[in-house]
Amino acid sequence: MPVMASPEVDAAYPSARALYQELHEHPELSGHEIRTAAKLAAQLRPLGYEVTEHVGGTGIVALLRNGPGRTVMLRTELDALPVEEKTGLAYASKAHAKDDAGNDVSVGHMCGHDLHMSALVATAGIMAHSRNTWHGTLIMIAQPAEETVGGAEGMVRDGLFTRFPRPDTILALHVENELPAGRVGVVPGVFDSNSDSVRITIFGKGGHGSAPHTTVDPIVIAARTILALQTIVAREVKPGEMAVVTVGYIHSGTKNNIIPDQAELGLTVRTYKADVRKQVLAAITRITTAEAEAAAAPRAPLIDRYEGADAVYNDPALAQRLRAVLEDALGRDNVLITEPITPSEDFSVFVEQGIPGFYLRLGGADPQKLAAAQAAGTHLPSNHSPLFAPDVDPALHTAIAAEVAMLRDQLKSAAQ
Repeated sequence: MPVMASPEVDAAYPSARALYQELHEHPELSGHEIRTAAKLAAQLRPLGYEVTEHVGGTGIVALLRNGPGRTVMLRTELDALPVEEKTGLAYASKAHAKDDAGNDVSVGHMCGHDLHMSALVATAGIMAHSRNTWHGTLIMIAQPAEETVGGAEGMVRDGLFTRFPRPDTILALHVENELPAGRVGVVPGVFDSNSDSVRITIFGKGGHGSAPHTTVDPIVIAARTILALQTIVAREVKPGEMAVVTVGYIHSGTKNNIIPDQAELGLTVRTYKADVRKQVLAAITRITTAEAEAAAAPRAPLIDRYEGADAVYNDPALAQRLRAVLEDALGRDNVLITEPITPSEDFSVFVEQGIPGFYLRLGGADPQKLAAAQAAGTHLPSNHSPLFAPDVDPALHTAIAAEVAMLRDQLKSAAQ
């Protein structure tokens, strides 16, 4: 079903679409969003927002005060990914940059943050030009380093909720290819998963590849460890509970006839519940340590949980209220109640400050392509894929309309 027409969204759309393309062509890595942040600040200031830059690094806080009332915050992300874009779009990113390790990497907005930023700027303009429809204080924030799950915490540490008005409600959305463009998904309660990044270093004893009996091979230990880790979800987590243990990389060795001294594994762990999270992380430590000991490794492995995020929680009462608001703005058939998702992100840091939050799923898939994929039992390219390309025109229209509707609802009375 088409999204309901909105003259003010239609009027704001051309400049939002142009901004989207410009941001898409010039992505920046997490923590290095200098040009991107400056661009957004330059868009928001002429609208009358009080803009503060460099909050928690490259973060932006923009305030629009419109008399007494509630305070509501809308958040977008600034960063892109170290992924080479392969969409074939005329405006595809060709950007390269040095990552924090000094490696030259391709950079692409393969997660949709460019669409989020464009929607926020358009929404900011509509809200600034229609102050008679709401009152209170509107806070627009552009957060750095979401992809490395450190940006939200950095902004909080830098005084997001002490230097600036503390919001009564926090809102955000994320585009994806699991829902058709033009539709949104509402998830009351737990929205996504806990995330834990784990780095495992397995130690061995190097030597000549032709004489393995004189060595302790860390690659073999790593291989056995990888297979054993897969039994955690299959045989230790209660059936029906969500848990994911993925080994995303293994780094070891330099030459085919050299057995190296060590091997490094990189894991991502996803869970919904705190007790399951604790169980899985403990099992990773137990299995990794036991496999090294069984192979007579010269020392115990190092197991480092170096980053993570808690699950985002959508306030159920707020979700129910905004569901009705979105149905009025977008059409009832375009608002779906959906299940929690397995990706993670650090919007949870804001909610954990004791502020009710709502995170909206935004459809980004071409409806015909999505229907064909579902009929064939396949999937469209997901976020983080080099082929991820949302159906921009319906998705961006919908994002702006949804944000305006939600903000007006939350700012329409002095006390609720």
